[in-house]
Amino acid sequence: MENKFGILSRIKEIYEKGGNIIQFLKGSDTSTKNSLEDILISYDFQAGSYVEYVKNHPDFIENYSKLIASEFKKLNSEISSIMEVGVGEATTLANVVEKLDNNNMDALGFDISWSRIHYGNKYIKDKKLMNVDLFTGDLFNIPLSDNSIDIVYTSHTLEPNSGREREALEELYRVTNKFLILIEPAYELVNAELQKRMDSHGYVKNLVGISRELGYKIIENRAFELYSNKLNPSQIIIIEKQKNNSVKHSGFSCPITKTKLNKENEAFYYSTEGLLVYPIIKNIPCLLPQNAIVATHLKDF
Repeated sequence: MENKFGILSRIKEIYEKGGNIIQFLKGSDTSTKNSLEDILISYDFQAGSYVEYVKNHPDFIENYSKLIASEFKKLNSEISSIMEVGVGEATTLANVVEKLDNNNMDALGFDISWSRIHYGNKYIKDKKLMNVDLFTGDLFNIPLSDNSIDIVYTSHTLEPNSGREREALEELYRVTNKFLILIEPAYELVNAELQKRMDSHGYVKNLVGISRELGYKIIENRAFELYSNKLNPSQIIIIEKQKNNSVKHSGFSCPITKTKLNKENEAFYYSTEGLLVYPIIKNIPCLLPQNAIVATHLKDF
């Protein structure tokens, strides 16, 4: 297939007709694995659908976010920062933040899709929430330092990344300071028919087994009480980071070099050590590795 970014207008037609974008992009590829590029394009076209879903299903998001917030509270630990990975349009994060009612807590969220973050910023603004920062990022190259966020959590974010479970877990665990909470497809807890469906969509599996292989301390693993699709039940896995370094969130780091990013102005971030620039578009820091611009002479003038 030709360059996928070069046929976005054709993909838009398929989306507007109700077609499956990822299946179109994969073409004759029979692999169940989804490429990062396919996921990005599919998610970006769907931007706005999550906010619309919440408007039409207010009871679900109210109960879902209440359950997640209750899990945080049960941890009985002082929490100064949380982050949702794959935040989408911030519909879950914003409602969780409201229920935690902690004005001193930093809340962060990132997604691979710029358009979703754009909708998310409006959703947060409409709810008049403070201390919530959204940015674009790649869950396999998170633009944050080690041990920087007290609670890192997902809500069916790892889902489409079959085959990359270990890589994802290692990166999420890296930035976690106290707890990693995964709400993901309950592959090991469902029947063979549902497992076959999950396999066909390229969903993750064996998150518990891989976490144990990595030596992580699992303190909770069970079916999650609420989910929106009966064909895709959820499980919750809570991992406690055994070494608590008490490092506070201290800004962004380059997703490629892991060096500190400085906000030079309203237009970009810059790594003086890594010599890379990352743009800010409509107040959204664009921190995917492919957003990097080589700028070795930025400071010459």
